Amino acid sequence: SGLNFQDLMARQGAIDSPPKTPFIMGSECAGDIEQVGEGVENFKVGDRVVALPDHKAWAELVSVPATSVFALPAGMSYLDAAAITMNYTVAYILLFDLANLTPGKSLLLHSAGGGVGQAVVQLAKTVKDVTIFGVCSKSKHEALKAAGTIDHLLERGTDYSNEVRKISSEGVDIVLDCLCGEECNKGYALLKPMGKYILYGSSNVVTGETKSFFSAARSWWQVDKVSPIKLFDENKTLSGLNLRHLMYQHGSHAFVRRAVERVFALWNEGKIKPMVDSTWALEDVPEAMQKMHDRKNIGKIVLDPSLEPKPKPATPAKGKAKDKKAASQENQEKKASSVESEEGEKKKEPELTNGTSEDKSDSGK
Repeated sequence: SGLNFQDLMARQGAIDSPPKTPFIMGSECAGDIEQVGEGVENFKVGDRVVALPDHKAWAELVSVPATSVFALPAGMSYLDAAAITMNYTVAYILLFDLANLTPGKSLLLHSAGGGVGQAVVQLAKTVKDVTIFGVCSKSKHEALKAAGTIDHLLERGTDYSNEVRKISSEGVDIVLDCLCGEECNKGYALLKPMGKYILYGSSNVVTGETKSFFSAARSWWQVDKVSPIKLFDENKTLSGLNLRHLMYQHGSHAFVRRAVERVFALWNEGKIKPMVDSTWALEDVPEAMQKMHDRKNIGKIVLDPSLEPKPKPATPAKGKAKDKKAASQENQEKKASSVESEEGEKKKEPELTNGTSEDKSDSGK
């Protein structure tokens, strides 16, 4: 199963129409078909597939509508399937259906080190002479420089707009934004005439361990409201992509299937290869989600139900902990009593053995 940022948002209740709890999370999984429902013609038991369910992917057995199931190319591992399908499908639609990427164009990409970010970079490099400005945390720069696929790395939280202008005074042709908030204003200002600004996420809303209405409101109010007249006057395009809505609210399964098939074709041709950050057992999903929450992953995080969970640090039982605490307290009291006793004996010693005070009194007599 793949771990995606929308899973973090679902956990915090930051998505619209979240399922009623308790529910199984996850929106991407790969494996063998165990059973086929009535009327399903394109799949059979034993087929190797990947699926994009609305939820419930983080399990050993998943019931998925046939419209959300895709046959794997020969030779593609389940690990690659879980790492490639959602991220590269999103990236493909962003670049080729919405941005209309052509040779010689330039693009600014936020979260360049994440799973979708790396998918965008690889797919963009299948087009000649595309210049990529990648924004990400400073901690990821060394690894991304070693990969050598991003032309200009920019640090998140800095005035990267000026850095872009130094290299390309006119700005960029495409901005891909998964953050929302104040980044929208910076990105829109960097667009050239005929440029395209595409929003495909709002990860700035996820700032803590729980849903934050303040963060959501702040992200919304930090965005300048762009009127249609402004877009008309400046010859710019503003659009968005929500793959979950596209599939499960708008019913555009055929459109998504074409994108998935094109991504698999590029994988077959050796033009793209998913970057897997790490794999985790299902039992370790809290740690895996925390890594993504902290923006520490470079590439895709994958959950593998066949893996053994990492050993957890041993914690003493409540009764034993109390006994240990009581014993420790008793030892401290004994030690304190012993110290007090020794100090008392030391104070008495001069009177009993020294005799100086007695000598002085005798001499005084």
